Amino acid sequence: MKKKLIPVLIAIVLIIVIGGVSVGAALFERYSYSKERADLSAYFQMNGESDVAIILQDELIEERARLFDNAYYLDLTTVHKYFNDRFYEDKGEGLLLYTLPDDIVRTVIGSSEVSGKSGTEELPYVPARYEGDVLYLAIDFVKNYANFSYEGFGEPNRLQIYTQWNERAVAEINKDTAVRVLGGVKSEILKDMTAGDKVIILEEMESWSKVKTGDSIIGYVENKRLENTAAESPIPVTDYVEPEYTSITRDHKINLGWHVIGGPAGNDTLSEAVANTKGLNVISPTWFKLNDSEGGFVSFASQDYVDKAHGMGLEVWALVENIEYADSIDMYALLSSTTKRARLIDSLVSTALDYNIDGINVDFEQISTDCGEHYIEFIRELSIPCRANGIVLSVDNYVPTGYTDHYDRGEQGVVADYVIIMGYDEHYSGSDQAGSVASINFVEEGIERTVEQVPAHKVINAVPFYTRIWETKGAELGSQAVGMAAAEEYVSAHNIALEWDEETCQNYGEYTEGGSLFQVWLEDERSIEVKLNIMEKYQIGGVAGWRLGFEKPEIWDVIGVYLNR
Repeated sequence: MKKKLIPVLIAIVLIIVIGGVSVGAALFERYSYSKERADLSAYFQMNGESDVAIILQDELIEERARLFDNAYYLDLTTVHKYFNDRFYEDKGEGLLLYTLPDDIVRTVIGSSEVSGKSGTEELPYVPARYEGDVLYLAIDFVKNYANFSYEGFGEPNRLQIYTQWNERAVAEINKDTAVRVLGGVKSEILKDMTAGDKVIILEEMESWSKVKTGDSIIGYVENKRLENTAAESPIPVTDYVEPEYTSITRDHKINLGWHVIGGPAGNDTLSEAVANTKGLNVISPTWFKLNDSEGGFVSFASQDYVDKAHGMGLEVWALVENIEYADSIDMYALLSSTTKRARLIDSLVSTALDYNIDGINVDFEQISTDCGEHYIEFIRELSIPCRANGIVLSVDNYVPTGYTDHYDRGEQGVVADYVIIMGYDEHYSGSDQAGSVASINFVEEGIERTVEQVPAHKVINAVPFYTRIWETKGAELGSQAVGMAAAEEYVSAHNIALEWDEETCQNYGEYTEGGSLFQVWLEDERSIEVKLNIMEKYQIGGVAGWRLGFEKPEIWDVIGVYLNR
């Protein structure tokens, strides 16, 4: 009997032993630390020898740097996004420009020389260079115009960049360990750590913490391997000081009227144009009309006009526009050329100085989205001689909408003296439906959105001195713009009953005749007063009127109340 039990017992023991070994092996496999190493090139998504990964703050971002001739470079789009958007590329002339309040720093792309009003300097690196059709800027050159720190590491190439220096938690490694791709002993190793090494704690979890090593590898380490956790406040970089873009703003509200002048004879209508005005302190004659794509313009400037206006206590802000000869102008060709911009700017400023003109009012309309960067560079560059010569620079803008963001009102608010909202044409001659020229919500939204980007004291809101008379006949819609007096005469002649419309804050009337529906949303004393109340609410820099000669004399009494508040 015993002899029969012995083999059974042996078998049971073997089964137990084998099972124990299997369980032990499984437990060991589950809880032992993997020695498998991660491919750092794959981890940092490297692509070629010159490719450089970027860790911005504590995040590996999708943008990349490049390493050329032992110097780090960032593409222009990345520079604009994270550091400074004033760097300007002129592809046609092969230039990189940076506009300061009193100077334009420039370099020929591919050259090591940088020039400005103080002369030419040769740098120990190339500030800007092309790789294919992509423009790259040397990070050391960018540092001249932005506060950030950077440190480079190899194998693989990567840059640690800081633009903010917030307090952070740091800890020491208390025993040799590894930083892993994920929180778990089976995760691949990113970097071996030695007792005493320091890490930045990015996120603490139950058993593991997300950390960043001294050479900017981000991964996970066990909490039991961390000790001496403390708060650390990095020293911020403050090498770059933002220059002051001084502005020529008045200590009173601006009350501007545009004076439409179609030729030299129009200058003789000055006295007539301002005869009924009250409180007007700026007149803007439509004198300068672009007429080619090279920076040329037709000028109707008159010294006699300027002298008479000054004698009336009026400043003269001459308007330059691109509408009269629009068919002859390629605005992209003009504004994207540094040479052509300079030609136009030099001519405008020289004319202003020759005639003792007080300001330049830029009214460039229908600028395409792709021309936006060139348009705002023109405004920056024009601001330099205006600032130097005491010439007020004002810029006309549409009411802000998504499709006009490329006008960059925020930058205008920095470099220009006044940003004028053309607070009208809510419904215009080409509209697909009849409606108000400037309803109160349209006006307020325009002001509200503008002061979000531009200091309120620099904002001027322009009001319409005109009304549109709309005619709808079947599917056809047409309108004509008329002055205030003509609109009221039209209402009277057709016995139109007017009612105050709370939605638009205008007197509204309509009638039918000959199968047509005629509609008017009147601009009058009451509608203008409501607009002025909104302007007072936002404490903006003043009011403008389009255009002189279209208003009723009573309008100036309403504006006078606003000016005296």
